[in-house]
Amino acid sequence: MPSKTPQERKANPMREIKIEKLCLNIACGESGDVLTKASRVLESLSGQEPVFSEARLTIRSFGIRRNDKIAVHATVRGDKANELLRRALRVKDFELKEKCFSKTGNFGFGIQEHIDLGLKYDPSVGIFGMDFYVVLGRRGGRVARRKRCQSKVGASHRVTKEDAKKWFMSEFDGIIM
Repeated sequence: MPSKTPQERKANPMREIKIEKLCLNIACGESGDVLTKASRVLESLSGQEPVFSEARLTIRSFGIRRNDKIAVHATVRGDKANELLRRALRVKDFELKEKCFSKTGNFGFGIQEHIDLGLKYDPSVGIFGMDFYVVLGRRGGRVARRKRCQSKVGASHRVTKEDAKKWFMSEFDGIIM
């Protein structure tokens, strides 16, 4: 069987790269009222109830004890993830650094102010920065995560750093610095 040319390989619908999930994170470093306000911001942005993250260990100089709630995060999938990512990249002017991309074909970045995403400023809430992390994948990735008949995703089917960069530049007309 002759090997396929790059055009024929690209036409294969299984090779299309898509957003598997978008992880949003706001790390406050303290529990209490600040964390509750951050969860309200994340809930209004994602449209779903966020989850609280706890500290793994005690750091006395930061005033953090083990199992204190210090951050809040939410995972968004589907069209909502695509729309939120587009809004977040607009804040960054569709420019990302080379080091934002991981070897496994994912990328992440942060923004300084949540009001840049189009949310109204509320003086009682304040302003929060947040992290965005995008997990990219191809169809058929479930074979590595399912319980029965689990197998590996082949090396040629995994999303690489170069694939992620090409996808970012073509999908969002992005610039990599």
